[in-house]
Formats: sequence, structure tokens, C-alpha cells
Amino acid sequence: MKEIIVKASDAYRILIGHDLLKETGPYVRELGSVSSVMIVSDDRVYALYGETVEASLRSAGFRVFSFVFPNGEKSKNLEVYGQLLNELAKQALTRNDLIAALGGGVVGDLAGFAAATYLRGIRFLQIPTTLLAAVDSSVGGKTAVDLSEGKNLVGAFHQPSLVLSDVDTLETLPEEQYRSGVAETLKYGVIGAEDLFRRWKTTPVKAMYEETVEAAVTMKRDLVEKDEFDRGDRMLLNFGHTFGHAAEACSQYGLLHGEAVAMGMAVITKAAETFGYAASGTAEELTETLRFYGLPVEIPYPKEALLPHLWLDKKGRGETVNLIVPERIGKCRILPVKKEDLGSWLEAGGVL
Repeated sequence: MKEIIVKASDAYRILIGHDLLKETGPYVRELGSVSSVMIVSDDRVYALYGETVEASLRSAGFRVFSFVFPNGEKSKNLEVYGQLLNELAKQALTRNDLIAALGGGVVGDLAGFAAATYLRGIRFLQIPTTLLAAVDSSVGGKTAVDLSEGKNLVGAFHQPSLVLSDVDTLETLPEEQYRSGVAETLKYGVIGAEDLFRRWKTTPVKAMYEETVEAAVTMKRDLVEKDEFDRGDRMLLNFGHTFGHAAEACSQYGLLHGEAVAMGMAVITKAAETFGYAASGTAEELTETLRFYGLPVEIPYPKEALLPHLWLDKKGRGETVNLIVPERIGKCRILPVKKEDLGSWLEAGGVL
């Protein structure tokens, strides 16, 4: 088992290994002064792992409740968030208690935002069961729900108390969820891990899950500790997300997050090369790698549909938006771009 410590405003451990779900109860017991645990999960994940996690928690002496909602990004909204808050109050959870997010990025974001706001903040546990959540969304304390106008527009920074990343759960991923997680994984290679990117080009990510999760989480840990509240270098983790989030919103959240990120990475890299920021051949190498994993490389929505969502991007600062622009595989920069110029960037990336 691997252990990584995140020293943010609240320090916590990330445990990466096998058979961790069965040990959920003992690990929660180590957190101290917890009486009740609310498991938050979606219907697909809960059917696979809910019983195992509940049994472990009950055997450790906790009162256990569950809140299960329909899987998919469309459930990450204010209505489901409100239902979860009401359930927490109904079961009389207190500040000494805990929310356990069992699932992928949608579950973690929703459960984390509820934990950040219920009683002005209670503790929560991340138990990622998808590759995307394991390498990215379970770590760093970003929590949110979506609005119809855009993704993750209502949220809070709230660090988990513990992350249990059981890599055995990744073996049950549907192919489309695996590909979605690969997109977020490749992102780390482009922003700062050239050697790993080259390996992922020839060795499938699924052949090196534990090593991949450890490498990605270590990179994210370093950026979070340096810039917890996303005002500087942590923004590099948003490579591909500005255009990707706009595509997600245009799809009414029918696209998987990783699919949208793949599109966004390909488009921004092509534009960066067109404008002379990226070395020649960078876009081709990235595009070939995305296609190797069966990921999309073009945004299927017109510029006019994407622009309103780009103007609402969380990386916006006044009249500019900070784009994460690659210079080569393994190195990106944060580039402020005037909102009026975003259309030119989309066009340069092949979006008309």
C-alpha cells in the first residue's frame, strides 16, 4: 500500500492499494469522535460496493445511513444537493459525524459540497471508485454542483479527512469510464510528466493502475500544497477543462467529463501550436495518444454555442480568462486571454 500526505489547510492521508474497502471502518475509527456515517453513492456504484463498505463501518461500531441517487453528471445539481442536505438533517448527523463519498467524480463533488455546507462544515471521506476520481477529483478539496449555465459554478473548497483509493474497484470500470479517466491521467503527462506520458503511449494505463494513481496524486498534492485555493500554479490542472467544460454544458451534461476534457486538450493544443506557443508536433502527438485510447479530439458544437459558457469560466478574471496552454509535452503555461479573443482560439483549434 502507498501512503501520500497532503498538507493543506487540513492535513490528510491518501491511501492507495488493494482491499481497502473492507477496511473502511477501522480507518474511519482512526479519525476519532465519529458516531454516524452517511454513505453517499450513485445507484451503479452502490450496487457493487455499498454492502461491503456498510458492513465494514457497522462492524467498527458506527451508525450507518445511505443516500443513493441516479448515476451521471445530470444528478450533480441543486435539487439532489438539497435532498442530501435534508437526509443529513433527518438522520441528525452532527459535526462529529462523517459523510463517505463512495463513487466517481460526481459523487465526490456532490457529497463534498454537502459536507462543506451542512452545519457550516462536517468531515468527509473520499472513496474513489473510478480512475478519474482516483487520479484527480478525490484529492484537493474542490467540491461543487452544476447549474444549467455551466459546470461547477456553485461550490466550495473543503478538504477531505481521508482518501481511500482501492485500485481493485478500477477493474470493474465500464470501458467508457476507463477512457474518461485516461483523459484526466494524460493531462498530468502534458502539464508536467513527460516520461509518464511517453509510457502511457505504449503501456495502457490499466496495466499500471497503482503506479499511475500514485504519480498523478503526488503531482496534484504538490500543486495543492503550493496553491490550495487555485489562484496560481494549481490552475495548470485545468488543462483542457476550459473548452471541455463548455462542451459539457452544450451537451446538457450528456458527455462524460473525460471525453469533454480530451476534446478540450486537443483543441487548445492545436490552437497553441497555431499561435506559436507550442512546439511543432505537440498537437499531433497528443491527438494520436488520445485516439489510441479511443478518446474524441474534436468539439462537435459551434463557436457561438460555446462562447457564453467560456465567459462564465471560473478561471475568468475581469475581462480575461486564464487558458492553460501547452508549450510541449511535459510543460504548460497559464496565459491570460481577453474574453473577446476566445473565439479566435476556438477557431485556431478547429472549432467554427
